[in-house]
Amino acid sequence: MTEHPVADATDGPEILRYTAFSSTPEGGNRAGVVLDATGLDDGRMLAIAAELGYSESAFLTPPPAGLGEPSRAFTIRYFSPKAEVPFCGHATVATALALAERTGPGDLVFATRAGTVPVTVTETDGALRATLTSVEPHVEAAPDEDVREALAALNWPATDLDPDLPPRIAFAGARHLVLAAATRARLADLSYDFDRLAALMHRRDLTTVQLVWRASESVFHVRDPFPVGGVVEDAATGAAAAAFGAYARELGAVPADAVLTLHQGEDMGRPGVLTVELRAGDARVRVSGAGTAIKE
Repeated sequence: MTEHPVADATDGPEILRYTAFSSTPEGGNRAGVVLDATGLDDGRMLAIAAELGYSESAFLTPPPAGLGEPSRAFTIRYFSPKAEVPFCGHATVATALALAERTGPGDLVFATRAGTVPVTVTETDGALRATLTSVEPHVEAAPDEDVREALAALNWPATDLDPDLPPRIAFAGARHLVLAAATRARLADLSYDFDRLAALMHRRDLTTVQLVWRASESVFHVRDPFPVGGVVEDAATGAAAAAFGAYARELGAVPADAVLTLHQGEDMGRPGVLTVELRAGDARVRVSGAGTAIKE
């Protein structure tokens, strides 16, 4: 198992740093993790998230009554440097791995603002891997005027979209506008109007814009602008991956039983891999990945 990171040497809560969806600290998406946030108010949690500067940080408190065994069940909240978000996949994975390093692999359950999220942590040859199961997802039409505004903010002409993967708004704990690029080059060229895109996302209650390019039947490359969180781009986005799985299934773009591989962070120099599993007869989406502690 990974050696525990050294906590901040302060009188405040123990603040851990992990990366999710990568087995090395140089890849994936970083998250702050506070395993005991008892006594922290919203302002203090937001301040910790802002000081860390990661796209999100996770804060644990005791679970609501009846959720599960107290040692394996928790209430979890997520803060970006600017605001609380209802659900964050990569911080959930990071938190589950931090817990598993201390109490062993197995099943965990988290009460989030979006609903109950089970997570299973497994260990193979000393390496831990976490799989979260999303809340019930749904997919809705993306209004034409919102798509036009998003494309204008991104500086993408409409002709650069993939007609086989039309725009939609997908939810699996948080809302994401899914836009598919016709080419890898289009996806790689990301230079957008931060304030304009943020304004649209606030109006439509979007957490990220999920930009995707299909490399093969089951392999996709994705990027996630996150200006509403005060971050230009998210490096590996578990919530958006779950939403994308629901989107791909809704469109019939993948089989009812499917395992999808999402590559994210390559264009940022922080490569990560997210595995998305769809099961026939189960609307929920499973997202899994590795992770590791960051020693600072």
